[in-house]
Amino acid sequence: MNLQKSLLISQDPQLRQLVEAAAPQISVYSASTVAEGLTHWAEISPLLVISEGTSPTLAPLFEYARQLPSAPPVIVIGDRHSIKNAVEIMRAGAVDYLTKPLLLADLRAAIGRVLGLSPPMTSTAPRDPFSSIVSISPQMNLIKHLAKEVAVTDSTVLITGESGTGKELFAEAIHYSSLRAHGPLVALNCAGIPEQLLESELFGYESGAFTDAKRAKPGRFQMADGGTLFLDEIGEMSPTAQAKLLRVLENRTVDPLGDTQSHKVNIRILAATNEDLLAHIKTGRFRLDLYYRLNVYQLRIPPLHERPEDIEPILLIFLERARTERGCRVRAIAPSALTILRNHTWPGNVRELHNVVEWLTITCKEEVIQPHHLPASVNTHPTASDQRPELKPSLLAFGLSFQEMEKKMLQEALQRASGNVSEASRLLKMTRNTLRYRMTKHHLQ
Repeated sequence: MNLQKSLLISQDPQLRQLVEAAAPQISVYSASTVAEGLTHWAEISPLLVISEGTSPTLAPLFEYARQLPSAPPVIVIGDRHSIKNAVEIMRAGAVDYLTKPLLLADLRAAIGRVLGLSPPMTSTAPRDPFSSIVSISPQMNLIKHLAKEVAVTDSTVLITGESGTGKELFAEAIHYSSLRAHGPLVALNCAGIPEQLLESELFGYESGAFTDAKRAKPGRFQMADGGTLFLDEIGEMSPTAQAKLLRVLENRTVDPLGDTQSHKVNIRILAATNEDLLAHIKTGRFRLDLYYRLNVYQLRIPPLHERPEDIEPILLIFLERARTERGCRVRAIAPSALTILRNHTWPGNVRELHNVVEWLTITCKEEVIQPHHLPASVNTHPTASDQRPELKPSLLAFGLSFQEMEKKMLQEALQRASGNVSEASRLLKMTRNTLRYRMTKHHLQ
């Protein structure tokens, strides 16, 4: 389908950029409210509608769609913690429900599913798929060697490790190094989808399978046919879903909701978890038979504190990307600052390191990172000479997105300056116009 027009209803200015990046063939028309969106809908006749909101606020949207002889698919973006809202949204007529923080890969996959575009997460495989995993440590080089060996087989692989170590990168590299590299790689975060919706996401459904199921929807198993299905956070899967997954692993057949026939699928399964599945087996949270089906070959990704020599090359790669994408001036790190980073425990692993770099691209105004530039969360023992009377990231909460960190930094500066924009801009070392622009972007007054 050659999509020409789509409608986006959201007050988040960053979401439009995400939609355009997820599907460049889409021409996006934006609206900040449902009422404004309905006006645009009548004018442009979109082939896709993407909207943020809750079930009550989006009720007029679905009511309008039901009055049309042929309504476009509606994708809703909402709160991952509101299971009730997700269920009500899907019953109202949404074809997909995505949760924040929204990942580009998830949005691209959702748009591809509903519009029949290219399979999600497929691209031309790089010459060495493992080159995207930056490392110089012996531990990681060994893990990459083992992963390359198992990639050329069709075995099921269980990837374990702490959160933020790069398990998804390994799954992608294994797929693109396998004989299935030209097939689809379909990912599903088992922790990111409410239990009531997980079954339909995995197995799909036929038209009329339940109320408001107006069109058939293929499940992730069918979408991955001929390729690889990556099940992330497998330890969060419910017992009911575990039993159905076990059946698929045993006979490679799926039963979509409302379908009277079983469908054969030719897929490879990769699974990942940051939890202790053996401990879950003892408490009854995870099935022993499913564990043996998944744990044909296990790869444990070591945490960052076990391979401190990888910190510098990873940090430099992140800085290079920041210079390319945003033109930041930071180019290197001083040995004394690097020593502090190597002594940090990194509970958030590479993801935490990425957030530190993002923070530094905002706050560091020099080309070389010094100890006093580092956030307090990693620089726990600064020397007296390193102290500076400038804004420190005391509110930094790693795990936040770059936009959320930027907003918190602005809020802290404005609070310290008692709302005085000039004083806040001095603390942040940016011009008043730049500060006002960023305040407007984040709806701050």
